[in-house]
This record gives sequence, structure tokens and C-alpha cells, in this order.
Amino acid sequence: MKFTEEHEWLRVEGDLVVVGITDHASEQLGDVVFVELPEPETKVAKGDEVSVIESVKAASDILAPVDGEIVEVNEALVDNPALVNEDPLGEAWFFKMKVEDMEQLDDFMDEDAYKDFIG
Repeated sequence: MKFTEEHEWLRVEGDLVVVGITDHASEQLGDVVFVELPEPETKVAKGDEVSVIESVKAASDILAPVDGEIVEVNEALVDNPALVNEDPLGEAWFFKMKVEDMEQLDDFMDEDAYKDFIG
């Protein structure tokens, strides 16, 4: 897994990258009550806002970590946003992307670096 400074995780599955938020982000948000997901087949550039999470504490944007195309979204989050709190690194993934350049993933932190980052 790779991690961003915006507390997203990225996991490569074949030619796709799965994106979600970290345990740390989930804890900081508190109880998640709403998730807005992007439309599949949406082309995005790194840094584009692609999803919104609302919790009892705040609303946060999920940004595209890399350039590519959204190919699948996790509809389970729409029906059960609390899944983000229950299993942020597993079942609560947000979307899958076909990435234009997999080398962009080299810019992100590994797990040890991320743990140091959140200190």
C-alpha cells in the first residue's frame, strides 16, 4: 500500500489502483454519515476533488491521488457510510482507477513513512 499526505491509501490490483482513506483519517472524522462518490468513467487529474465524506464533525474532500479514470465505485458506502469507520482499509474503499502512469505511485509514502508522518 501507498499513502498520501491527504490520508488516502492506494492499493494496486492488477492494472487498477484502489483508493480509500486511512484509519487515522477515519478516526479524525468521527462517525461518517454520508459519502458522495464519483461517476464511473470520469477522467480525473491528480488533485481533483472526486468524493465527499460528511461526518458528525466535518465534511472532507477525497482528491484524485493520480491522473486516470474512475472505473468503479463502492456503492456499499452510499448505503452504509459507517463502513468507513468500521473497515477503512478494507471493505470501505471509495473507488478504483485506471492510472495513466503507474510511476506516479512512486511519489507516495510506504506504511512506515506514513506512520512517521502522522507521528
